Amino acid sequence: MTGLYYEEFTVGETIEHERRRTISESDNQRFCDMTMNQQPLHLDSEFAADTEFGERLVNGLYTMSLAVGVSIPETTDGTIVANLSYDNVEHPNPVFHGDTIRVQSTVTDKRETSDGERGIVTLHVEAFKVNDSEEPLVCEFDRTALSLKQEHTNGNGAEE
Repeated sequence: MTGLYYEEFTVGETIEHERRRTISESDNQRFCDMTMNQQPLHLDSEFAADTEFGERLVNGLYTMSLAVGVSIPETTDGTIVANLSYDNVEHPNPVFHGDTIRVQSTVTDKRETSDGERGIVTLHVEAFKVNDSEEPLVCEFDRTALSLKQEHTNGNGAEE
């Protein structure tokens, strides 16, 4: 378990996530297959060639899911009760096969639950394309999680 307990989050803190991922054609294809999304812009190179992008785009939901996954170890791994919401999702720039993504999370809010036994933490998550010298933002959203408080666990991450 490497995640943070509620008490360890600091509003305004930005967490730079070390892990990165280069997105392959296979990643995009499998995600589209698993989610039954057969949008030709993601899968059909002939169709995509005639669009303003000129090639297939990586599924935006995969980019968002990847950003969440990359952020888990340093934020909520083993210390989360539940994800409560994903809000204000934007994809300001496209992602293509072969792009490498890095992620950072900024703690924007935190508050205790009404019973004081858990906490609600909101993180603004941003994903950037690092193989582009400008490192454009490719996905951003707010993730709200119900977090364990360390004082209410048994020392092994389980609630008492």
